[in-house]
Amino acid sequence: MLSAAQPPNRLDYRRPLSVKGPRSVRKRPPHRRPPWLKVRMPGGPTYRRLQALMRRKRLHTVCEEARCPNIGECWEAGTATFLILGDTCTRRCSFCAITTGRPYGVDPAEPRRVAESVAAMDLKFAVVTSVARDDLSDGGAGLFARTIHEIRRAAPGCGVEVLIPDFKGDPRALRTVVEAAPDVINHNVETVARLQRVVRPQGAYGRSLELIRRVKAWANEGMFAKSGIMLGLGERLEEVYATLEDLASAGCDLLTVGQYLAPSPDHPPVATYWPPGVFEAVGERARAMGFLHVESGPLVRSSYHAERQLDHRLLRRAEPALPLDLPL
Repeated sequence: MLSAAQPPNRLDYRRPLSVKGPRSVRKRPPHRRPPWLKVRMPGGPTYRRLQALMRRKRLHTVCEEARCPNIGECWEAGTATFLILGDTCTRRCSFCAITTGRPYGVDPAEPRRVAESVAAMDLKFAVVTSVARDDLSDGGAGLFARTIHEIRRAAPGCGVEVLIPDFKGDPRALRTVVEAAPDVINHNVETVARLQRVVRPQGAYGRSLELIRRVKAWANEGMFAKSGIMLGLGERLEEVYATLEDLASAGCDLLTVGQYLAPSPDHPPVATYWPPGVFEAVGERARAMGFLHVESGPLVRSSYHAERQLDHRLLRRAEPALPLDLPL
């Protein structure tokens, strides 16, 4: 029996994050990661080919910007998550490795270049995400929509998932993305309610749940809502289960649960390295709550095995879903 108050791995670090802000945590010497988090360094031929393609198309991937531990595996398998709207974020989430600052303008040719890359890679399922662009009136929703349409045009048999910011709660921006009819709309709550102010100070737990509710209320039959949460930030298991219940109540279909890994010594340290058995238990609990598909493991990330997270009988790849006339 796993105790919510006491982590099962005695190598864990249960010190909670500082409440003073996302970069106020004192630097500590790096801790050795447990063996289940060991991954091979990328560098195979397919990885190098895709890396060259991204540079040639002047594209960014969240795989690189967020220092994803699965980049070698995913790129060798010929899949990648495209990062649009530049590589500079207007928000400063404590867990994230992406640069914070004042972004450049929007590149109107970016959706076409992404679509050309999807076609060149012969992807069966493409994931598109972005930095937060609070400097734009629509938060970048219009560029998401154009990217979805360009992928449909260049690779009509390819499924499309978008991992979107909260658009500051703007329903019109969200409607723009929903009407573009991706197969999956993903928005991560990232952590439990208690840690939101520390982990994502410019986000809001309730606002994220409302976004998922709206996706489910507005989506047609071929569209799915997805979210994800990280463990290891100082949460308790009962808080994790409460978060899963909130997501299930909001109508979330697909779920990812992974281990937080500090990108650098400047980021908050890992509070707990939860062992694989905890992720298995969390995944079982989530499936019992009714999620259609759950990926739960130490190395799971939002877009990891994204193409496997849907029943292919439900995913309408050959014919894109029709845009909806949605009330606000």
